[in-house]
Amino acid sequence: MSLAVIHSRAQIGIDAPPVTVEVHLANGLPSMSIVGLPETAVKESKDRVRSAIINSRFEFPARRITVNLAPADLPKDGGRYDLPIAIGILAASGQIKSEHLGNYEFLGELALTGDLRHIDGALTAALRSHSSERTLILSEQSANEASLARETVVLAARHLLEVAAHLGGESPLMPSPPSTSPSAGLESLPDLADVKGQHFAKRALEIAAAGSHSLLMIGPPGSGKTMLANRLPGLLPEMDDEEAVETAAIHSISSRGFRIEDWKRRPFRSPHHTASGVALVGGGSHPRPGEISLAHNGVLFLDELPEFDRRVLEVLREPLESGAITISRAARQSDFPARFQLVAAMNPCPCGYAGDDSGRCRCTIDQILRYRARVSGPLLDRIDMHIEVPALPREQLLKKRANGESSALVRQRVQSARAHQVQRGQLNAKLDNRQIEQYCDLSEKDTALLESAIERLGLSARAYHRILKVARTIADLDDSDSIKTGHLSEAIRYRCLDRSLV
Repeated sequence: MSLAVIHSRAQIGIDAPPVTVEVHLANGLPSMSIVGLPETAVKESKDRVRSAIINSRFEFPARRITVNLAPADLPKDGGRYDLPIAIGILAASGQIKSEHLGNYEFLGELALTGDLRHIDGALTAALRSHSSERTLILSEQSANEASLARETVVLAARHLLEVAAHLGGESPLMPSPPSTSPSAGLESLPDLADVKGQHFAKRALEIAAAGSHSLLMIGPPGSGKTMLANRLPGLLPEMDDEEAVETAAIHSISSRGFRIEDWKRRPFRSPHHTASGVALVGGGSHPRPGEISLAHNGVLFLDELPEFDRRVLEVLREPLESGAITISRAARQSDFPARFQLVAAMNPCPCGYAGDDSGRCRCTIDQILRYRARVSGPLLDRIDMHIEVPALPREQLLKKRANGESSALVRQRVQSARAHQVQRGQLNAKLDNRQIEQYCDLSEKDTALLESAIERLGLSARAYHRILKVARTIADLDDSDSIKTGHLSEAIRYRCLDRSLV
């Protein structure tokens, strides 16, 4: 047989479309050509494959070899096609059996010795392989990640010889079990009990966790804003299997890759304020996920918010509403999920000490307004809660131990509140206008109270809806079926930036 057909998969964003690797051996001068829109790394695979076959003690055919990667209009990159090309050459030359090749999909980069190496996107490929009802064969390092797709049969191999022996029926490869530790994540996260004082901020953090609300903390340096933000993941419930697979798949195609120890742990991303727009939302000639997608189902923390480039911050406006980002290039588009919970922190003024009892701040009203104007009104309008985090009083700072509630105790209340929201079909932060009218109904007295707040604070329609959503979350924490006056009043308190400085 001089023709072999092998199944593999490409990597386009978070999708893994099928690729058919066709290998044909013909008479003529010995040569090897790869067609089907291969990029540099794929073109170089012919040298890796030749050395891997020879060093595995197979014969490299001295014939004209043509490798076609179909579909021809789909760009192919990376070393993931080394293994399917090598298997195709061995099958086309009759050195291994080809009867059952249609039952498998192959992925893996080959070392010159024939060893199999890790590839990016193993989990996304495994998720797509299930729909084709084929078994996935790839390197041992990638198999641990790919086996998180529990419905897909994943076989791990360390060397090209092991794959050949399996196809020949001499030494079958064993399915790779997923190596996960779902219960280890929450225990190792920072504990809210370590934070001294800041009871108002802790309460706001609990509400944000319960309803998945975005939160902006404003306070002087050293007041504990970053410390509080770092403890938000510990207040969130553990991810379910579907969320965990979604998050792992995104990290699988990132430059860092996915770590098994992060399984079911909600991501916490904290990019530096010098990050570019592409770093934040994703992009590149081969689109990769940015920070907002890497924070999917987790927390995105932006410290020193006004220090970010204003144009960079503006790219957050659409993903905050839609929960997704589309990266468009001339040749293709890539869609990445981005359902993240935004937490941001900023100083109250350029020097950072406005309102401090020491009186050290000398910033004028104009300077403060210009500083805060670095963050646009439309973006602030999309943040559910704005709170002030004052400097810690000296007597609380000097206490040897913090006496606050632990993250585990607060997480129980958060989970109870979220249970009410799940019964309604949606977390409160994601309620649409129809759902707000249905679940956030107010009495006549409370409607008048909110109307007065809208008039005094000049609230937009979006801010009005966000107050109702936060009030609904406070009611859920209070195990109340309806929003009461206390719930609404507290929600209005979490809009400090809507108040005028003058």
